[in-house]
Amino acid sequence: MNALLLIDFGSTYTKLTAVDMENEEIIANAKALTTVESDIMIGFQNAYAIMKEKCKGKNIQFDEMLACSSAAGGLKMIAVGLVPDLTAEAAKRAALGAGSRILEVYSHELTLREIRDMIQKKPDIILLAGGTDGGNKDCIIHNAKMIAMNIKDVPVVVAGNRKANDEIEEIFTQQGIDYEMTDNVMPKLNVLNVEPAREAIRDIFMKKIVEAKGMKGIESFIKGILMPTPAAVLNAAKILANGTNEEEGIGDLIVVDIGGATTDIHSIAEGEPTRPGVMKTGLQEPYAKRTVEGDLGMRVSAESLCQAIATKKIKKFAPHLTYNVQERCNYLAQHVNEIPQTSEEIEFDEAMSMAATEVAMERHVGVLEDVYTPMGKVYSLNGKDLSNAKYVIGTGGVLIHSENPGKILKAGLYSEENPKYLKPMKPKFLVDKTYILSAMGLMAVKYPNHAIRILKKYLINV
Repeated sequence: MNALLLIDFGSTYTKLTAVDMENEEIIANAKALTTVESDIMIGFQNAYAIMKEKCKGKNIQFDEMLACSSAAGGLKMIAVGLVPDLTAEAAKRAALGAGSRILEVYSHELTLREIRDMIQKKPDIILLAGGTDGGNKDCIIHNAKMIAMNIKDVPVVVAGNRKANDEIEEIFTQQGIDYEMTDNVMPKLNVLNVEPAREAIRDIFMKKIVEAKGMKGIESFIKGILMPTPAAVLNAAKILANGTNEEEGIGDLIVVDIGGATTDIHSIAEGEPTRPGVMKTGLQEPYAKRTVEGDLGMRVSAESLCQAIATKKIKKFAPHLTYNVQERCNYLAQHVNEIPQTSEEIEFDEAMSMAATEVAMERHVGVLEDVYTPMGKVYSLNGKDLSNAKYVIGTGGVLIHSENPGKILKAGLYSEENPKYLKPMKPKFLVDKTYILSAMGLMAVKYPNHAIRILKKYLINV
């Protein structure tokens, strides 16, 4: 049997998915601890041995192997822009959409203190933006000089005012900076153009970052790392929503990914207002949007989750629990491999996940505000109106292993208590029980029709 092997070098586990391409079926899944600190191939070989054992007697031959990675901290980035709510925010969105983890966002002219801070944070890539095309170019040129003089060993993606590109090119070339020029992330006021920057980031990730993270040895075995894992998840969501030349998509959707360190929300939707009399304000929203909440994790970020949402919110979802919420969260943060065993521990984990879902969704969706004008009251929308999203898809350990995944996802729906948050109202729920979203996003790069059909087959209705 000819098969495709999809590999996700995760921060904790290296996960393998074997796919029968002819029948479009998952043959087997396997995972082992990622060993990036020593030799990443050890973890891969351990997972591969498990996979071979599961496939024993099936005469499987892997014709091709494709991989994504979030190992060694994933893709760590710093974004630099001019105005916090404009080009700096646009740069942040471009970086998140490329599957990165944002270490910091800086705006205005960089200071030496900020440069020292950047060096200390050790980013993999710097995204340098600033100014609309034809607008302010002094700031981005100043920041290019500051980076060129002080940070020599970090690749830079330049995605700002194109009128400044010639000068920046000269500065970086003279200083020997590894850089890539691309289109402005915000060519006009409040207009986003993030895809070229995302592609440039992915190019650098594939060419440079993989080698820097000690992963060069895998290239003799597979055809390189195609993308960061979060970008693969976003790609799967896009394929599933939009469809392909052969398969119809399922329409606007949201992915809720609850992890130990973060809760990520991906939305594939235009997010235009669904009610009359609403005017859009703020920065244009990307069609494929990803937000990462670093303070809403189930283990590593359990303490910050407790601080961010307050204990009463967890108690709202589990009113009968006798736990001291703060103490339990502190314990989980110190025991990141803790697996809930008792019914009370399971209920507490689910309450945490529901609180994380509710807050992460509120931060992701658009917010409706009352605006009073001489003509009377109107409404302004800042962000995406996701009221009519057709599907919410759950992934991540707590959702996959829960007996009540629908209950967890329901916490992220529209609420009359907080009507300003335009969260989905009546979506259908799907769960990624076999952990295939990242694998299918990876597969979709080369085989989109196979990927969407497998997604439709294996995502479970709840």
